[in-house]
Amino acid sequence: MSAPPSLEQVVAAFVSAPLALPEAVRAAGRRSLLNMVGTAIGGSGEAAIDRLAEFSSRFGGAATASLIGRRERAGILWAADINAAAANIFDFDDTHIPTVIHPSAPVAPALLALAESRASEGRPISGATLLEAFILGVEIACRVGNAAGAAHYSRGWHITSTSSIFGAALASGRLLGLSPPALVDALGNALALCAGSVETLGTMAKSLSVGQAARGGLMAALLAENGYSGPALPLTGTRGFFALYCDHPNPSLLTDGLGSRWEVLNNTFKPYPCGVVLNPVIEACLALHADGGFLPHEISEVELTGHPLLRERTDRPGVTSGRASQVSAQHAVAVSLLRGRADLEAFSDRSVADPELRAFGSKLLFRDDAIFSLDKARVRLTLVDGREIARTVDAAKGGLKQPMSDDDLAAKLRAQVEWRGLDIPVDELIAAIEHIEQAKDGAAFLALARPR
Repeated sequence: MSAPPSLEQVVAAFVSAPLALPEAVRAAGRRSLLNMVGTAIGGSGEAAIDRLAEFSSRFGGAATASLIGRRERAGILWAADINAAAANIFDFDDTHIPTVIHPSAPVAPALLALAESRASEGRPISGATLLEAFILGVEIACRVGNAAGAAHYSRGWHITSTSSIFGAALASGRLLGLSPPALVDALGNALALCAGSVETLGTMAKSLSVGQAARGGLMAALLAENGYSGPALPLTGTRGFFALYCDHPNPSLLTDGLGSRWEVLNNTFKPYPCGVVLNPVIEACLALHADGGFLPHEISEVELTGHPLLRERTDRPGVTSGRASQVSAQHAVAVSLLRGRADLEAFSDRSVADPELRAFGSKLLFRDDAIFSLDKARVRLTLVDGREIARTVDAAKGGLKQPMSDDDLAAKLRAQVEWRGLDIPVDELIAAIEHIEQAKDGAAFLALARPR
């Protein structure tokens, strides 16, 4: 009797098999892709992206692939890397619940670079095929994150980078038409390239591992196509991903319901450019600002109650950069409560340098409550005259209970183009992504995502 297939073989067989996706799943994929392109445009002018683009021009290959939101081009691997970094740099990209993975930033750029490369060779990949591969990559990335468990992030691994490299590898392998054994090799190659530390959050270095997830995933698949082999059990082996990177993994979550229950349906989109756990906090503070218009000297304390992950991920006082402010509750509370704003400018270096906002952060006090969901928070103000004013948000906009609409996502993309001041045909770009499944060349819309 032959041995049962390994988990890796089950996943590889699923990724390589013909697929019939429900319309709800395809729609979720289109929304995720649209949001990723918007956040890549929004992040494309940051200093970290400038430096990566300059670096790639000196040390990369032939510059043939598009950089979203920029006029330059880059080699295929560097285009995947830089576009992923740009899409994630503001933490404005999609968020999978409950893992808090940002899956589209690493997966989509790998596929787009590969599809654009194939189109330049006269072998375009259809939009329907590209969207299928994208959804599969997101699915695997999120399922790896589910299996890794919450302790993976608590241990210090940046789960977006560490889980999504496997999604990018298998999605790229799907476009390349790799056999199931070659897809297992791609997983093994991805394991060898897997990295990402929470210690880097708020710094340029964070973008390196997100970019590496896209570039490494694409490279892993291309190597596998070329016969570059890896271990048989890259995920479940004695020294595989789950054993090395996770305290209490549950590998069965990677395959349970595979093909019938879709994780892309648990993907959410942010209305604010910061860590997703701050969304309900910001909504509560914006509401308090609208009601009261408080001055800093009128408030003696701000008590912030939420899921323990809120404190764990955002208790960052005294931040000194816009990057760091995106994961700082102290700054998010100050800017939304006192200034009544939570847009890209609110989380910029200029905003962080405001001495009034910096001083106000010291008034923040956290209260953990494990009963609270990730999209719930309570903000209570204690005023110097003894009064207390509280606002609770049970389900923040952008979460599964209050999702952003298609119009919201289109408006979000337009706002990022406007913020960057780019000459991009926004309406054409949105329409091209919304109708990508009718496109003969799924990467053709990238021409619309670069300034004229």
